[in-house]
Amino acid sequence: MRIGAHVDPSDPLAAAADRRADAVQFFLSDPQGWQAPQPRPDADRLANSDVDRYVHAPYVINVATSNNRIRIPSRKLLLSHATGARQVGAKGLIVHGGHVSRGDDAAVGFDNWRKTFAYARDQGGFPVPVLIENTAGGENACARRFDALARLWDTIGEFGPGFCLDTCHAHAAGEDLLGIVDRVKAITGRIDLIHANGSKDAFDSSRDRHENLQAGMIDPELIVAVIRSADAPVIVETPGGTDGQAADIAFLRDRLGQQDRAR
Repeated sequence: MRIGAHVDPSDPLAAAADRRADAVQFFLSDPQGWQAPQPRPDADRLANSDVDRYVHAPYVINVATSNNRIRIPSRKLLLSHATGARQVGAKGLIVHGGHVSRGDDAAVGFDNWRKTFAYARDQGGFPVPVLIENTAGGENACARRFDALARLWDTIGEFGPGFCLDTCHAHAAGEDLLGIVDRVKAITGRIDLIHANGSKDAFDSSRDRHENLQAGMIDPELIVAVIRSADAPVIVETPGGTDGQAADIAFLRDRLGQQDRAR
C-alpha cells in the first residue's frame, strides 16, 4: 500500500521526500482556471521516479452540466489533463463527479458523462485512468449520494472508469464510513485510490473542509479501517503543510503496521 499526499506542483518529488511519502498528487495548472497543462521541464524525472504520481483535474471541470459553455470546454480540458498526466507517468487523473443545474433531470448529467467518455474514445481514449471522485455536497450532484453513483455507473460502466473514495466527502455527504468499501465496490467494482481526510464539520453537513486525521469530526480509526478494507493507495489532502501531512502519513503507517519505505 502506497501512502502519500497532495502537494504543491512546483517540485512534487522534493515535497514527497519532505513528507516521507511514496506517492504524490498535484495539479498541472490552476485548479480554478481553464488552462490546459503546459509541458513540464521535470516530466522525465517525474515519469522515471519510484514515487507514484497522481494528477488532480481542475475543480472547474463539470462534464455533467447541461450548460454547453461549461460542459464542452470541460470534456476537452479533462482530456488535455489526462494527456498531461500521461507525460508525468501518472497512475490516474482524479476528477470530481460534477452536477446538473437546479431543475434539470439528473439523468442528463449521467448521460453527459457517457458522452464525455464517448468523446474521449473518439479522440483515441483517455491515456491514463480517469478516477471519478465522490463529492461532499449538492442536491444535484452525480457522485455525492451512492444512489446517484449507482445510476452514474449504470450509464458509464461500459467504459471502465476508475473510482476515488474521499473519506471527508463521504462523511459530509451523509454516507456512513462503516461498511462503505463494500457499498462502493457493489456499485463500481473497484476503488483505485483513497483520499484519506478528516473533516472539520459534522456528518451530513455538505461542507468540504478537510482536517488532519487525528483531529476533526471523523474517528481516525474509522478512516484506517476504510483504508485497510479498500487495500488501495492513499493520498492525504490534509492541512498543516509538510509537518501536518507528514504526521498524517506517519499515523497511517503506524496504524496499518507498515514500515517507513520512503527515502
